[in-house]
Amino acid sequence: MIGRLNHVAIAVPDIEAATAVYRDTLGAHVSQATPQPDHGVTTVFIELPNTKIELLEPLGENSPIAKFLEKNPSGGIHHVCYEVDDILSARDRLVSQGARVLGDGEPKIGAHGKPVLFLHPKDFLGTLTELEQA
Repeated sequence: MIGRLNHVAIAVPDIEAATAVYRDTLGAHVSQATPQPDHGVTTVFIELPNTKIELLEPLGENSPIAKFLEKNPSGGIHHVCYEVDDILSARDRLVSQGARVLGDGEPKIGAHGKPVLFLHPKDFLGTLTELEQA
């Protein structure tokens, strides 16, 4: 059902400093910082040959990343994202097997302009999991 690893997301308290680490220290190609108000984050994507790293900084006080950083002030891995061919059938299959979809269960448009869903970490080995329509 799942396809390739689309990205690993890292929550950071300072997206400019984190971007500099990847760009200046590691020599990676990085995108511009882009606010994602529907998700309460600002994102930067680091392009790698086989996947991406997504840096997430809180955007606003109600950001889920702000809550994550309260518990992990220096940041850390927030979620992994896998591609799926059909997000609705993937959701329905997972729900029929007892998995919990966060929010209202309906896909939202993610940072790549494609439908995404998040799955409860307690159902996936303690890891917040994002599914993205391929």
